[in-house]
Amino acid sequence: MLSSLGNILAITELRSKLFFTLVMFAVFRIGVHIPAPGVDPAAIEQLFAGGNLFGLLDIFAGGALSKFSIFAMSITPYINASIILQLLTVVVPALEKLSKEGVEGRKKITQFTRYGTVLLGFLQAVGMAYGLRSAMHNPGHLNILLVALTLTAGTVLLMWIGEQITEHGIGNGISLIIFAGVVSRVPDGIVVIFEYLQAGTINLFQLALFLLIAMAMVVFVIGIQQGMRKISVHYAKRVVGRKMYGGHTSYLPLKVNQAGVIPIIFASSVLMFPTTIGQFVDIEWVRTVAGWFDWGSPLQTVLYVLLIIGFTYFYSEITMNIPDMADNMKKYGGFIPGIRPGKPTADYLDRIMTRINLAGAIFLALIAILPNFVAFLTGIQGVYFGGTALLIVVGVALDTMKQIESLVLMRHYQGFMK
Repeated sequence: MLSSLGNILAITELRSKLFFTLVMFAVFRIGVHIPAPGVDPAAIEQLFAGGNLFGLLDIFAGGALSKFSIFAMSITPYINASIILQLLTVVVPALEKLSKEGVEGRKKITQFTRYGTVLLGFLQAVGMAYGLRSAMHNPGHLNILLVALTLTAGTVLLMWIGEQITEHGIGNGISLIIFAGVVSRVPDGIVVIFEYLQAGTINLFQLALFLLIAMAMVVFVIGIQQGMRKISVHYAKRVVGRKMYGGHTSYLPLKVNQAGVIPIIFASSVLMFPTTIGQFVDIEWVRTVAGWFDWGSPLQTVLYVLLIIGFTYFYSEITMNIPDMADNMKKYGGFIPGIRPGKPTADYLDRIMTRINLAGAIFLALIAILPNFVAFLTGIQGVYFGGTALLIVVGVALDTMKQIESLVLMRHYQGFMK
């Protein structure tokens, strides 16, 4: 391991990229501790102390939400804007045409995503500032507007940091910011576990069980994230001018978890809506109905699983255009052995993807409800492990390691992934 790290640090370009990424992480972590203007930190901590729907969001924000700092919204508006643009690209012909124009088209879509981030960020910031106005020293309209503008500026700054990491650092900057936020909460979780041990709330057997489940789930997630179904594709020989093309065999990789973490984000956003309304609306029947959707309740868990499965199929359907894949395969002389080109190939791929999506949807549902079972089996409450956080950490770590590995191998050094 030490020799592998030495290989990485021996490359000047890779060393500078790594240093730049760490500096951007430091800027992010400093911003987490800068409070928004006119906010009472003690009141915010008291608001979060009882444990509520903001706990999971605070994990992704790296603790910025519970401190109500300038990065309280984290990069969430950018993610939402990206998802919306991705969905619109499928249904709006102009955007679909832009997406097929190569680099210039992608630049324009990125610009639209930035505008969408600012708009969604401001709307979310206004709602957050108004909802948490009880924690402000002077909850007037101007103060709420000032806090909303500050939170929006913080999200835009994080978006810029993420883009700079992507361009000058290592890995995908936006994903790495979320990764850094999740990992930064690990020490707090360790402290909570040791406090439970000292207080006698849990014993060593429960701690050992927690660690065993944690290691098993990490291995399981890595296996599923790397898993894919390889469809063999043969290319017929064809002569173009004086050159012969084709005559080789390739494969079409279909990932088990094709939708990634998006279905969990969709499902959790939908189920958080009633709880959010119940928290800010002081009407008895509204709070009673919202209580049915409390995180971990039987109704919420069942709906969570069903929504994740549904969104997995929905998102895979709109992001993977199987008829286009079959047409492109036919256009370049490719065919699946035993399957005729064209519509039969599209039908065959659709059947394969339906089965793969079922496995991926069940996997995502299990990962999403994992924290409930871990808390029940081990008695360790208040330590988030599983769901979106686990998928993000594992996925981002694997992608970043692959990028580092490719840079190392390009310079004829032995990599660290074996």
